[in-house]
Amino acid sequence: MKKSILVAISLLLLFTFSCKESPNQMEAVMQIHDEVMPKMGKLSSLMGDLDTKMKTEENTTEYSKAKVELQNAHDSMMDWMMNFGKRFDSDEIMNGKALTEEKQKWLDEEETKVKALKTQINSSIEKAEALLK
Repeated sequence: MKKSILVAISLLLLFTFSCKESPNQMEAVMQIHDEVMPKMGKLSSLMGDLDTKMKTEENTTEYSKAKVELQNAHDSMMDWMMNFGKRFDSDEIMNGKALTEEKQKWLDEEETKVKALKTQINSSIEKAEALLK
């Protein structure tokens, strides 16, 4: 009796979780964007801090490299947003409008790009912060 109740509960949980829809891919892409977008101010702030540090240090090579990485991350974010906006309209981005097969392939590409962008932004911030300590 206990075993059959346990099996029934297990099947119910399995069914519940397997039927639960995973987040929409567009939402997942936008969630990553929304996570890293607020870090743009941090990138700019760190670039300023590195500029200040370079004025007082003799060997500025590492500071200069870190600043370039921050600037590249910032530029990559701006480029990604511009290109993303050219590929998808606001209804597709904000309202879940169905995508054509071609646009679905584009979204797959954009998901890969935004994940790499997140890594680039976080990495450049971590390196600059460590260098400025």
